[in-house]
Amino acid sequence: MKVLAAFFVNALFNFLIGLMVAKFLGPEEYGRFALALALGFVVQAFLFDWIRLSAIRFYSARTRAEEPDVRATLDAGFAILALSVALAGAGVLLIGGDLGLSHALIGLALAASIANGLFDYSTGLVRASFNDALYTRLVLVKNVLSLALTTGGAFVFGSARMALFGAVISIAGSILIARRPLTDSGSEPRFANYNRARAFLAYSAPIVTANLLYILIPLVNRALAARYYGFAETGQFSLAFDLGLRALQAVGSALDVLLFQIAVAARDTHGPERGRAQIGRNIAIVLAVIAPATAGVLFTLPSVEALAAPPEFRGPFGHYLTLMLPGLAALVLILFAINPIFQLENKTLPMIGAALIGAAGTPVILAFLPKTTDASALALAQSGAYLAALAALVAFAAAAKPRWPPARDFLGIAVALAAMCAALWPLRALAPGALALVTQMTVGAGVYGAVALAFDVAGLRGPLIDKLRALARRG
Repeated sequence: MKVLAAFFVNALFNFLIGLMVAKFLGPEEYGRFALALALGFVVQAFLFDWIRLSAIRFYSARTRAEEPDVRATLDAGFAILALSVALAGAGVLLIGGDLGLSHALIGLALAASIANGLFDYSTGLVRASFNDALYTRLVLVKNVLSLALTTGGAFVFGSARMALFGAVISIAGSILIARRPLTDSGSEPRFANYNRARAFLAYSAPIVTANLLYILIPLVNRALAARYYGFAETGQFSLAFDLGLRALQAVGSALDVLLFQIAVAARDTHGPERGRAQIGRNIAIVLAVIAPATAGVLFTLPSVEALAAPPEFRGPFGHYLTLMLPGLAALVLILFAINPIFQLENKTLPMIGAALIGAAGTPVILAFLPKTTDASALALAQSGAYLAALAALVAFAAAAKPRWPPARDFLGIAVALAAMCAALWPLRALAPGALALVTQMTVGAGVYGAVALAFDVAGLRGPLIDKLRALARRG
């Protein structure tokens, strides 16, 4: 449970820091910041994410003690790639030319990709070894430093460059502080194993390719928004996407932190069938949480915008987020509900096919939409692309005949969601604000939770009752 608490604290800090940076920079400078950060994420996903994925899937307390070449191979791979990014980035900047962003922002974006890649790799190692205390320390230190340095750079200088520089320093600082417990004996570079590296790449390359395509969709849309509508509109578009994705992805990632590792352990300990059964249960749990979270965002959006969005972003923030939410929910379900079907079986190639369908869907959908004076068409095309990718991935998964959740779980989620929407519909008339937000969240969560427990979705009713009884006895 400590790791879940740390994860939610991390998500909350990311949300608050994103809002504060947007407020201090304003729409135009935040547009530059968001575009540079998106570039860094693309580089990170393309070059470094395979190391994080391999650590989560193949590293463990057992391999740390018995197979140190696993860690040595991962460390050597990261070091080689980080040096390659630094050299390639220096070469590109020396050549010069109009790159759309300043050379300083591009250089900082590449530095952010290395720092973020190292942080995600480090937390992946900690996750795989179930070291909750170290995970908590990494997350807390990173967020405290980021709150001071990233928002401080935005506040003091009003500059995307200084805000991004603060982000890089805060991430690197958190890893330096925790470097000693992250070190494994016997993981020196000379123990790196080429065959291990090939196996890791074979497993993770399709996942990385698919994730890269998913990241490229909003990156291309931001670039198009900057070209046709200016950096200010890019900032409006980007803040809605960034905060909407962070809100839903925080929920999905928090579940994935525990659920996927449980499925891996079930497969390794009890065999493939037990692992597949756990994945089926995981799908029901993720859907049971993401569905009401998405609907809840829509119902509470006027209050969220009034309370959280900086004044310069209000109006466009709610408009763009409403258009993007279906696609964001689809992306989160792809990453944390359906992808694990393929990951557990080490058969990840179909994930590329679904991502290609999504990426190809963006220009196709955009061609059929009427032209708009803002980036609304881009937001709609983006949602349609992610929904198309989800539909394709479910079809590919069905062909593999996985263990789906029972029909009773899908029915329970649908009925609970309908009851929640019916209860929240009259509350739309409340004036936006803190009281309306608390009322809507309380009513929505209460109604949904009661109906979902009545249907015993994902078999959660029994464990929850046992937990409540244990707390009552302890009290």
